[in-house]
Amino acid sequence: MTALRVVRAGPRTTVQDGGRIGFAHLGVPVAGAVDVATLRAANAKVGNDWDAAVLESTLGGDVLAAEGGCVTVAVVATASDDDVVTLQPGQPLRIGRAAGAYVYVAVAGGLDVEPVLGSRCNDSLSGLGPPPLSTGQLLPVGSTTGTPYDVERLGGTGPLRVLPGPHLELLPTGLLDALVGAEWTVTPRADRVALRLAGPALDPGIGGIASEGLVPGAVQLPPDGQPVLFLANHPVTGGYPVVAVVTADDLDRAAQSRPGATLRFAPIGH
Repeated sequence: MTALRVVRAGPRTTVQDGGRIGFAHLGVPVAGAVDVATLRAANAKVGNDWDAAVLESTLGGDVLAAEGGCVTVAVVATASDDDVVTLQPGQPLRIGRAAGAYVYVAVAGGLDVEPVLGSRCNDSLSGLGPPPLSTGQLLPVGSTTGTPYDVERLGGTGPLRVLPGPHLELLPTGLLDALVGAEWTVTPRADRVALRLAGPALDPGIGGIASEGLVPGAVQLPPDGQPVLFLANHPVTGGYPVVAVVTADDLDRAAQSRPGATLRFAPIGH
């Protein structure tokens, strides 16, 4: 069996793919890669389907080795930072720190771990899927059938583009303008579920709302006035008003923000 051996597991490294789609009505989050564009780019480099299972490494630190045969691996961290190597059996590969929060490691053939509800992703909320990586773990590799291909990689800088949220009529006038007019700092509480932001307190004027469905990119405003930007592993429902929704393209970029990074928002068209 061809596989990747985890010689050393980095902090919070997990197996991720395109997500566990179609089970929100059962309370199961989609989860999957927080930076879908980089997931696509990594899989394209080794000829996999876009949503094949990869490693999502948080801030690097992993050491991997091929076992049972040669393994072709793509390491992709940003829209312009990637590397493709073919590992000989026993040859180690060290995953370093990148400019962003997440590094994606795709293997030709995909990681062939056991799927749960049609996905191989780790879900940090429900606990479904394979657990986070551990030292000594063996990750089976699927059959290699594809040819590497190119995908569009948008990248980009500047404010995160947002659409008005669904609960603006419940909130004080001018709250969206206050959100886009301020600078926000990513706190150390950031994870795959959400970026918790710190900045000027925005009083929502209400304590909460009836629980409603959430989408990736929702900017929720709890009573403390500090926005929460939900990422791929967000819960399926939430009980606080959503003041804005970040576009899908910009959400990938936001997900790569480390604690201490500053973010700004801008309405679509600005």
